[in-house]
Amino acid sequence: MFFELEVIRAVVQVLRGRLGEARAVPDAGYSTEAVVITALLVAMAIAAVAIIATKVLAKANSITTGN
Repeated sequence: MFFELEVIRAVVQVLRGRLGEARAVPDAGYSTEAVVITALLVAMAIAAVAIIATKVLAKANSITTGN
């Protein structure tokens, strides 16, 4: 029974240490989040440009010139 308590105590100490390290660097993990969000925004922008370009080209091709 005491062995289990020692294991739990050791795990809690490790977790407290890691939490302290994470709090010491407030921007930790921010770069990964920023990269993912930026990648999603770029993908959405590329999709929007592709849709707009397709519609503009279709409209331009449908215009008759009167010759």
